[in-house]
Amino acid sequence: MNEKNHLESIFHNKKPIIGMIHLRPLPGSPLYDPNTCDFQKVIDIALKEANILKEEGVDGLQVENIWDYPYLPGEKIGYETVASLSIAALEVRKETSLPVGINCHLNGGDAALSAAVASGAQWIRIFEWVNAYVSHTGITEGIGYHLARRRSFLRAQDVRFFCDVHVKHGSHYIISDRSVEEQAFDAESEGAEVLICTGFETGIAPTPDRIVSFKKSTSLPVILGSGINAENAYDLLSISDGAIVGSSFKKAGKWKNEVERSKVKAFMEIVQKLREDTND
Repeated sequence: MNEKNHLESIFHNKKPIIGMIHLRPLPGSPLYDPNTCDFQKVIDIALKEANILKEEGVDGLQVENIWDYPYLPGEKIGYETVASLSIAALEVRKETSLPVGINCHLNGGDAALSAAVASGAQWIRIFEWVNAYVSHTGITEGIGYHLARRRSFLRAQDVRFFCDVHVKHGSHYIISDRSVEEQAFDAESEGAEVLICTGFETGIAPTPDRIVSFKKSTSLPVILGSGINAENAYDLLSISDGAIVGSSFKKAGKWKNEVERSKVKAFMEIVQKLREDTND
């Protein structure tokens, strides 16, 4: 049982909002084109968006290689991706001084942890900490047992494990005899430190009933990992501990588009109101 609230150890505000830095295609990925968007331009875009997110009040930033599709299974992710993520995360952290985390598609926990150690990132997101599901890359199995040992080997105890439960973008039929609540229990009992609750796809929010039931099944902080926007933020954040926000900060609500300052501003005003109401 994990007794420490690792959200509080990383973030100053209650209900922290983590803004996404969706890195453009990185070297080695099929969409990377050094003639139109070389690695320096990837960094420049990341820093521009990171500054918008910081200026409008987000509490942290999560860097990920979302454009590197079709995704590799974690064990096949190359050195070039680890190097690129390390540099990008370090540059974002130096530019903004905000807490930074890393997510490496798909379930690339080794790559993310290595990049976190190199860049000073404070958490990594792991899609499948325990159990298994069928993802875009095939059967994706839990890697918590390995990452816990790898973190110890790297002397990186300050890098926290933010773990999805019943993660989006895949089929969980192979563990359909385990409820989401039971899967949350599995993750906590196997050393997860913050749990992430999502809808069934990027941009789709979990239902309030699901969040409430999820929260009741664990003593860990529960943050939202998909679908939160200005329309539902007050209600969903009222029953959760924070959120990772990507698509709803983008033009037209599409993750492939650029960050739109007005969307970030409107969202964070709602978050601030919730925080003030909670403190009353």
